Amino acid sequence: MSRFRSLPTILRTMARDHRAALRLSVRVTASAVLSLIIGQSLHVPLVLWTVLTAIIVTQTSIGRSLKATIDYFIGTLGGAVFAGAVAALIPHESELAVLGVLAIAMAPLVILAAINPSFNAATATAAIVVLAPTITHGTPIESAFYRVVEVALGALTGLAVSLTVFPARAHTLAVEDAARMLDLTAQALEDLFAGFTGGLDMAAISRIQERLGKSIARLDVIYAETKRERMSQLISEPDPGPLLRTLLRLRHDLVIVGRAAMIPLPAFVRPRLGAPLARLAGAAAAYLRDCSAALIARSIPPPLTAAETAFEAYVAEIGAIRQEGLTRSMPSDELEHLFTLGFALDQLHQHFRDLRQWVAEQGGEPKVAPEQIKA
Repeated sequence: MSRFRSLPTILRTMARDHRAALRLSVRVTASAVLSLIIGQSLHVPLVLWTVLTAIIVTQTSIGRSLKATIDYFIGTLGGAVFAGAVAALIPHESELAVLGVLAIAMAPLVILAAINPSFNAATATAAIVVLAPTITHGTPIESAFYRVVEVALGALTGLAVSLTVFPARAHTLAVEDAARMLDLTAQALEDLFAGFTGGLDMAAISRIQERLGKSIARLDVIYAETKRERMSQLISEPDPGPLLRTLLRLRHDLVIVGRAAMIPLPAFVRPRLGAPLARLAGAAAAYLRDCSAALIARSIPPPLTAAETAFEAYVAEIGAIRQEGLTRSMPSDELEHLFTLGFALDQLHQHFRDLRQWVAEQGGEPKVAPEQIKA
């Protein structure tokens, strides 16, 4: 009985954890069913292509659906026009002639698709236009015409479903991914800073940087979809571009930190710098996680006070070490190591201020003036 009682809980948990996949499933299913109904009601010759097109163009976000729709229709139109003209101008009554016409129609389109991926659908369209008349007993021009009509119906149906059935905006996905990137950056920052007082091998640093690189690459793809939505006037939210560029700069800062963290701090300054660096890492990671939560909630960004204090404490300790003349006896490689860390922290500090400004904008708050960022 306990298993049956827990079944609703299990289902609710699965629905919560896989909400995006479930919504996509509903959209694609709706596109397939609706395109079949429309195709059958209009008596298109090959309703299969209407349904397939609707499925193909129904993507995970509206921006991606727009791109798929435009690319698929452009490829179909180009392939239909070219293949229809070739098939109409070159007689092909025999099987050998059909092979020749198919080759002539396909070869240039394959080259075009290799140069411009937007024409990927052109090759399949050419094959259908040339070979469909052998099944439907129509003319090449009719085959090309109906192919365009079938794809247009499927594309419009899929796009309409993407806009109306559980619409997933690329802007929302970009902000959510930016929040996950901030959480990942916070963890990476703590892990890398541990290398200044202990051991951190090259393999561990490479794994950290690889995770950050994959996250940034995903954000680049989603931002391209967001720009398509903005160009089509489908969203009015603030442009996430400045936020994503700031995340890229933070990623570059951690690359420099990672290089510096490969070698622990010199032994004679480690006791004095270890504690300020540990506090800085904790405050900075907490700030990044708070920014992540603010993005998800679309709320006011967290104060920068704790992180500012930690940055200033480290700078003050470095200044004290210099005043005491301890850096004069340091070997050049150790001194360079210390300067590299200082440069990375200066950049990180500035980018934290920028981050607060862009998180505030996504939360609906007016842009933060530079003199107010520290507040």
